[in-house]
Amino acid sequence: MSDSSASGAGGACNRGARPGVVAARADVIARTSYGRLLALLAARTCDITAAEDAIADAFERALRTWPERGIPANPDAWLLTVARHRLRDHWRSGEVSRTVSLEPLRHAPAVLHETDLDALPDRRLELMLVCGHPAIDPAMRAPLMLNTVLGFTAAQIGHSFAIPATTMGTRLTRVKRRIKVGRIPFEIPDRSVLPARLHAVLEAVYAAYVIDWSTTGRQERDLPPQAIELAEILAGLVPDDAEARGLAALVELSAARRHARTDDAGRFVPLDEQDPARWDARLVERAHMHLRAAHAQHTLGRFQLEAAIQAVHCARATDRPSDLAALARLHLTMHRIAPSLGNSVALAAVVGQVEGPEAGLLLLDELGDVFEAAAARFQPAWATRAHLLAR
Repeated sequence: MSDSSASGAGGACNRGARPGVVAARADVIARTSYGRLLALLAARTCDITAAEDAIADAFERALRTWPERGIPANPDAWLLTVARHRLRDHWRSGEVSRTVSLEPLRHAPAVLHETDLDALPDRRLELMLVCGHPAIDPAMRAPLMLNTVLGFTAAQIGHSFAIPATTMGTRLTRVKRRIKVGRIPFEIPDRSVLPARLHAVLEAVYAAYVIDWSTTGRQERDLPPQAIELAEILAGLVPDDAEARGLAALVELSAARRHARTDDAGRFVPLDEQDPARWDARLVERAHMHLRAAHAQHTLGRFQLEAAIQAVHCARATDRPSDLAALARLHLTMHRIAPSLGNSVALAAVVGQVEGPEAGLLLLDELGDVFEAAAARFQPAWATRAHLLAR
């Protein structure tokens, strides 16, 4: 297709834009619109890979043409139009025509022409529910949400789940192929499926928080925006769900400290050395509100415990009486109900503070036997071991 036809679909363009401005705008659009563009393109065909290729081509053209012609008034519509024509060309190619059976309802160009280019609502949570379909491997639902809806790479997702990037990439490719072959509907479900699919959505939002929080050099984005927005929306959708409230509290307590997390030179500042005056008091109060609401439900879960651990750490940093014993109990309970590599290392660190470094080192050695290769690749485990050995 011609780039001029795409600019027509996206509305009037500004005349020219600096490449840096274009790149920054494209980055924002990729993070906020990628999922809904993908859903619109893959709704009928269930071919996520082809839709991803089309979107990648659209972004490549944007980076090439927007500096000269300007950013369209409706960039989402421009990108959708380019991607739509890329898919149409793909379906008409000789290779596809020889290897794929024509299905008019799926491959007709009119299918995408029916889309209202000026009505592209932000539907990230709905699209995450799509990825929670019962036919999709439960272990891959959260990674699929992160990749196809929130736009994280296989390497970022693999790091979050302590899985090699190549392994995660292979698993994502496999599940997308299954969606295509099995014709798993990539369409927006109604809210009745939310209770059954909520756990996977919470896991994905938590992983988005972990990825953003662990990414350096991104403070200008008010880290982590996606996790805060999505956690708040979830807490509003299911206000009586203790874990949704716990996740919102966890994300907000962590995000509240983002400006105090590094010094003026960009160096990391440990929590105990941070200046609480630089914390966002509004986010801290909102987090405590969510924690109180979660406690009122009289159920216990992983995200509530993680938020409570963060709250105790914050209390210690504000010169309130330290309660290492309470912190150790929280970590131990967390280890019992939702064991993970990260929490286990944190438990070893707290045990080292309460019972002495030898006890912490012994627990770290036990972790090596339980988590094996994952523990050997986990940098916080080595940092904790170094700290305990130094003591």
